[in-house]
Amino acid sequence: MSQFIKSSPVTSFGKWRGYFFPIHRHEFIKFLPMMAMLMLIVFNYTILRNMKDSVIVTAAGAEVIPFIKVWVMLPCAVLITLIFAKLTNRFSQEKVYYLMISGFLICYGLFAFVLYPMRDALHPHESALALMDWLPEGFKGLVNMYRYWTFTLFYVVSELWSSMIMTTLFWGLANEVYSVIEARRFYGVLTIAGNFAGIIASEVTVLVTSWTTSNSQGFAQDWESVMQYLIVAVIGAGIVSMGIFYWMNRTVLAAPVYEELHSSIETIEHKKKKKKRLSMRESISYLSKSKYIICIAIIVVSYNLVINLVEVVWKDKVSQLYPESVDYNTYMAHITIATNIISSTAAFFISQILMACGWTRTALVTPIIMLVTCTGFFGFLFVQDNMVTPFAFLGATPLAIAVFFGGAQNCLSRAAKFSVFDATKEMSFIPLDHESKLKGKAAIDGVGSRLGKSGGSLIHQGLLMIFSTLSAITPFVGVILMIVIIGWIAAVRMLGVQFNVIVDKQEREANRKEPESVASTLQECVPANA
Repeated sequence: MSQFIKSSPVTSFGKWRGYFFPIHRHEFIKFLPMMAMLMLIVFNYTILRNMKDSVIVTAAGAEVIPFIKVWVMLPCAVLITLIFAKLTNRFSQEKVYYLMISGFLICYGLFAFVLYPMRDALHPHESALALMDWLPEGFKGLVNMYRYWTFTLFYVVSELWSSMIMTTLFWGLANEVYSVIEARRFYGVLTIAGNFAGIIASEVTVLVTSWTTSNSQGFAQDWESVMQYLIVAVIGAGIVSMGIFYWMNRTVLAAPVYEELHSSIETIEHKKKKKKRLSMRESISYLSKSKYIICIAIIVVSYNLVINLVEVVWKDKVSQLYPESVDYNTYMAHITIATNIISSTAAFFISQILMACGWTRTALVTPIIMLVTCTGFFGFLFVQDNMVTPFAFLGATPLAIAVFFGGAQNCLSRAAKFSVFDATKEMSFIPLDHESKLKGKAAIDGVGSRLGKSGGSLIHQGLLMIFSTLSAITPFVGVILMIVIIGWIAAVRMLGVQFNVIVDKQEREANRKEPESVASTLQECVPANA
């Protein structure tokens, strides 16, 4: 572990520079474009995350989310991961970036300007009501998923922006461009930039909402206009990010060392004279045999399982407190601002935490925070009738207090995710080879994250079909959460041991090669007649 600390160049900076911006001047051209791309992607992610909940939860209720994540989200995640694998086999990483982002932006435009204005004609309200007459109460979420099918599709495509564009495309590119040593310094600053973009997006949401509602008539018209303005901003940010990536590929990434980024997997394998390239199914099968990859998958699945189990319960309370889409969207925007402020503050210290504590202890921060905050939130729900009295002087209702505790849990857990979880998870991919990084990330972030969310949704569905309401299933959800988090902590410790072994080995090899490289360079510089 000593090599992990000594090899980091953060020590070459001053005290405050090491905390806030441990980037050398000659690295700006390699860092700043990536930072701008991430900010634009996170800007879109923040707007879409708040909007998708506002669209579906206020119309169909929070109980529809578990059904969407199992019956629509998971199949779509598998499908788009397969499409991604096919595209990477045939096209370069640059072309895949353009194709994927363009496809998403087109979907958002179609929903905002075509499907949503025609929602009354497109939604099968009568047949949905007929289904509700003979299906049990526990199937209400499934029926509403069908009833508001355009909202369901928008929810799914918005959710996939996070896993496919931000996680798979951007962070996959970052893992290719940066070394482990650079990642220790860069990823903390990138996290801060992403959080700042989230704050900007949330403020834009609040400003657009305030301006639109004060200049239009009628709630429905208000929300439709707000959504269309925000989608225009999303499309604009997506186009600008593609422009930056285009410039970066022709300047920064034009060096021979990045040759693999400009070639398809088929081309790379042909150059290496491999007999047979792996299909997506074979890639997943191959990666599943690696304990290293399995540990990453468990961590990703565990996080998404936990956050999904908690958020459904919390969002149900939020929808009861804010039943209108505009109010719900505004509240979620404020929650996002608070989350990003906390996350940005924590991200300032990521490089120093990695230096002082190492990968394993840093990665353990997220599950421990989830354990503490989930215990607090569910603990209040269990004893809320007895806990209302201390808050009575504030005039708060039990519902408002529950939303407050849930919002605090969501802020802290997501702040830990954005500042610590993402940085440590992405660093764990860096020691892998090119194909394992590319297809391993696609399998884990594209499908693994969906499996976690779908697993949480299956748990919700099963309990809802038995107990009918989210309030009744809350105690069972709390117990399941504790079990999952314990398994998550165990996986982090196992992965930490393997990560440190691989990194130490690679750094020893690099240190052995460095004197040889210096000697070779000096020999070339000596004149032949010397």
